[in-house]
Amino acid sequence: MRLLPRIERRLLAAALLLAACTAPAWAFGVDELMALLARQQKGEARFTEQRYVRGVDGPLQSAGVLSFEAPDKLVRRTLSPRPDSMSVEGNQLVMQRGGRTRTTTLDSMPEVMGMIEAMRGTLMGNAPQLQRYFRTKLSGDEKAWALDLDPIDPALAAQVRSLRISGRGGEVLGVEMEFIGGDRSVMTIVPGRGTP
Repeated sequence: MRLLPRIERRLLAAALLLAACTAPAWAFGVDELMALLARQQKGEARFTEQRYVRGVDGPLQSAGVLSFEAPDKLVRRTLSPRPDSMSVEGNQLVMQRGGRTRTTTLDSMPEVMGMIEAMRGTLMGNAPQLQRYFRTKLSGDEKAWALDLDPIDPALAAQVRSLRISGRGGEVLGVEMEFIGGDRSVMTIVPGRGTP
């Protein structure tokens, strides 16, 4: 009589061990993605962007360089078709085009602030910062992931329908934005140094 419960316990333990071996060890979630992204404290990448604008035939194309340095410096230098740049550090936004410079604060432009914080929050691996402006939904795995961001901030939601940031491991490789009114932007990012 004592042997039967011991055998049953061993069979139950073997069945549980077998079940644990066949189930995935862990699911790839937002916390795991943020931990991978947070490892990169700075970086530079080339980008190409296609903007699809209602009423304009074909996409508008641009190319340039993106750079990021933790905790919050983000620079976008467009090299073609016309040179311009946008630099954000903290709450300060500096835009340069055609030899003219404009300096303002991010909080004076809520719709721009949300998009900047989406990029900075992702690049820093800062989920609370992202979730301040967006509902987050992650799909895929470490080898190929997509982070869908739906705006919850009213000023941002009035401008942006959705954002999708995609990548591999701790690298961001693409950003897609769909705007209210039907315009959209598709950016492809190639990590590494240099200009396109």
